[in-house]
Amino acid sequence: MRNQIASALSDFFFEYETPRQVLVRNRRVGVVCRLIQLGVLVYIIGWVFIYEKGYQSTDTAVSSVFTKMKGVGYTNVSGKETVWDVADYVFPSQGDPSFVVMTNYIITEGQEMGKCPELSGKHSCTSNNDCIGGSFKRTGNGQMTGVCVKTTNTCEVLGWCPVEDDRTIPNPPLLMSAENYTLFIKNSVTFPLFGVTRSNLVEGIDANYISKCLYHPTKAPLCPIFRLGDIVELSGFSFEKLAREGGAIGIVVDWTCNLDVHEKHCKPEYNFHGLYGNPGDPDSTSASIGYNFRYAKHYMENNVAKRTLLKVFGIRFDIIVQSLARQFDIIPTLTAIGSGVGIFGVATVVCDLVLLYLLPKREFYKNMKFKYTDTQTQDPDSEAGSTETEKGSGSKQACVRAL
Repeated sequence: MRNQIASALSDFFFEYETPRQVLVRNRRVGVVCRLIQLGVLVYIIGWVFIYEKGYQSTDTAVSSVFTKMKGVGYTNVSGKETVWDVADYVFPSQGDPSFVVMTNYIITEGQEMGKCPELSGKHSCTSNNDCIGGSFKRTGNGQMTGVCVKTTNTCEVLGWCPVEDDRTIPNPPLLMSAENYTLFIKNSVTFPLFGVTRSNLVEGIDANYISKCLYHPTKAPLCPIFRLGDIVELSGFSFEKLAREGGAIGIVVDWTCNLDVHEKHCKPEYNFHGLYGNPGDPDSTSASIGYNFRYAKHYMENNVAKRTLLKVFGIRFDIIVQSLARQFDIIPTLTAIGSGVGIFGVATVVCDLVLLYLLPKREFYKNMKFKYTDTQTQDPDSEAGSTETEKGSGSKQACVRAL
């Protein structure tokens, strides 16, 4: 028993088994085999290594974005001149990557808490029974008092009076000057896996350059200062149409870097997308168009609390950082090569199927490929207990498996 165990261990550790192969001279099968191997080779080199960069590891960035607006607007509404600066038309004003620039507005001045009728044609009534006291309506401007005002045939409400009239949106937009406002974007990214930190203020972008440049897709693609009118135009929309009722624009800062070359070549690309909808869609196809919100400025007048209410129509800008860095790594390289070598086995499987099941001489190839063993009539003196037959000129048939 000990000798048998020692012999088995010796065979396991110190012997190598290899299959016997059959060389088939058949043009059709040979061409099929080479075409499949060529296709696998093209896939590995063209797709896995060149297109998908299978020899590189990847990492996404940790990023931060800072923004700053500049520009002055002017309006003259009913003879009242107003100059608007950054503190007036940007919301919020902290330099966030998502912000709104006001382009149009409806203003209601001198509101104070009291009782007044709803707008004419809104929440109509014919008697007090139509106005339930103490109740609210979703689109109303206050709490109903239970009184129907005969002069307007609308319910009286307790709220900020006079109520806002937003039925007519100014056209053209009051702040069309926003088209010439400028936006400065400062963005930094870090790829932790590779220990690389970059900023969109790349080499050559200094204070002198920034003071003069303005972004252009071909003439100044790295300038971090953008004109709002250009941003809207590059996103595919009309500034006037977007400014009247508001909308949303996405600014994508794309960091796609190959760190196998010097990191100075890792530079951002800027893309602009309209999030408002499709530029060619008519407004009638949208259930709710535009972008707007309200805010109020409160003050005291003769010991009475008052406010100025503004319904703001504006363009919302969302700055989105998109990043992907690649660098050579031996582990994914070996993994890609190993998987590619394994795929080469497809050629063998296909050719075996053709030989054994499709060709006219398939029985001959089957006998050439396999040896058959009958355990009941096994001859202990024969090789591996197999039985062999002769065919044709008497040449011995080859076997794929022989241990």
